[in-house]
Amino acid sequence: MIAFVSGPVAALAPTTAVIEVGGVGMAVQCTPDTLSGLRIGQEARLATSLVVREDSLTLYGFADDDERQVFELLQTASGVGPRLAQAMLAVHRPDALRRAVATGDEKALTAVPGIGKKGAQKLLLELKDRLGAPLGAAAGQGIGAPVTASWRDQLHAALVGLGYATREADEAVAAVTPQAEATEGTPQVGTLLKAALQTLNRTR
Repeated sequence: MIAFVSGPVAALAPTTAVIEVGGVGMAVQCTPDTLSGLRIGQEARLATSLVVREDSLTLYGFADDDERQVFELLQTASGVGPRLAQAMLAVHRPDALRRAVATGDEKALTAVPGIGKKGAQKLLLELKDRLGAPLGAAAGQGIGAPVTASWRDQLHAALVGLGYATREADEAVAAVTPQAEATEGTPQVGTLLKAALQTLNRTR
């Protein structure tokens, strides 16, 4: 098992980071929030989980070991593969998922694309004794959760980190501002990053 990769960031894409390890570029699948913390040319260390299939080897990357552990535990539930597990972590931090499962928060799970009401109910039952209790007092804050700092600054930094020019990042932030302002409470940076990337792809 490849427990982690460490090295300079060679390239960034909407769902993938390439980390140079010993002269080899390792493509790592990451959530938008994890990608937003990376910068091309800068050193990075990602906890990883290697998913082996008959026709592929896919490396998934995470900000820390706890996130990787939750990613692997989620897949012990029936019907949850690596892509859905990653989608869950793209919307909620590990502690937010623990709290959702511990409190039977069906709504939190249905916020994840690909999980309906019946699926959420099934997951709550199956994961109840697997994820454990929330570790921190600030459970629910982080990946995909409401951010207290300026969402504009975070989104702009994430886009620049993905290789877009400052002007492109400015335009993308402006394009998603109506969506952000229509959101109840503080906008979710992960969601806005996806919308911003779609806007940039349309203009290229």
